[in-house]
Amino acid sequence: MNDSLQAKSALVVFSGGQDSTTCLYWAINNFNAVRTLTFDYGQRHRIELECAKQIAELARVPNEVLSIGTFAELGGNALTGNQEVEVQKEKSNRENLPNTFVPGRNLILLSFAAARAWQLEIENIVTGVCQTDYSGYPDCRKNTIEALQLALNLGMERQFVLHTPLMWLDKAQTVMMAKDLGALEALSFSHTCYNGIFPPCGSCQACHLRNKGFCEAGVIDPLIERAKKVT
Repeated sequence: MNDSLQAKSALVVFSGGQDSTTCLYWAINNFNAVRTLTFDYGQRHRIELECAKQIAELARVPNEVLSIGTFAELGGNALTGNQEVEVQKEKSNRENLPNTFVPGRNLILLSFAAARAWQLEIENIVTGVCQTDYSGYPDCRKNTIEALQLALNLGMERQFVLHTPLMWLDKAQTVMMAKDLGALEALSFSHTCYNGIFPPCGSCQACHLRNKGFCEAGVIDPLIERAKKVT
């Protein structure tokens, strides 16, 4: 991180999940002032809203919740509709996106985040999208984020920087980053499961990727340890 950024502030798009929690602690370690923005878009895993609040309090950063109900009204996917979450065994491609894909989600959430950052006079926006270990969502790719950054800068006359610290990391590397950043305690309160339950289901693609990352990193998942104590 450039030393000149240390004196600047950052807005973290914060779901309360594993990746955004890691990104929050990355931002805390790299910027002088950090705040988080959480979206209530009618998601099935609404438990993440409380997780985001709890983790932000633990990290001692402001957390703001912005409600946008359009995704729930559109439906058509397992995260905002009534479909069952599919158990995905193979990485998806453009022709076979998982039914947890919410079309336009990252594009819209980041646009709202930029609008909020514009009001707060913040130019650095941090998001946990990743192209290495992901569920095949096209709006998590580097070229998508780069194109969106250009559009936001042109459309708002600002020099926003969309930081994606996890873009080229696999889940094991993300776990190690979280460990190095001191984020493991916070991860014990994070939520990943697409089915929105605690303890997590362990069978959806999100649970599978999380478990795979912790196993390959040789680190015990603090969320699972906490679940054992309270159930």
